[in-house]
Amino acid sequence: MSTEIINRLFESFSELEHAIVGAKATLKKKENVPTEVFERLASYDGILAKQRTLASSLCSHIEAGNWDEVSRHVSIINGLSSLIRDDARAILSSLALNSDYEGDKDEAKNFC
Repeated sequence: MSTEIINRLFESFSELEHAIVGAKATLKKKENVPTEVFERLASYDGILAKQRTLASSLCSHIEAGNWDEVSRHVSIINGLSSLIRDDARAILSSLALNSDYEGDKDEAKNFC
């Protein structure tokens, strides 16, 4: 049972990584995307690496029956996922708002 859960967790990391790569590729094709947006997307790679490290530790804690640490690691992994999700939503929202704007190009740089 726990092996299946861990496998799904690592699959979700792969899906997230694929989504990040896709977002970067899509935004590279758009005009006027601020450099800061790409920097934020790049930071997701580090967060994802941290999640994978935590998930590996999680496996050890499950095997040892250290449930307090299992709970803590799951909370951290979920928190990091929420951070990425919320930030990505903010980026998309800002891009959508600014793509409808016809005003001064310098003002369009005020994403997020």
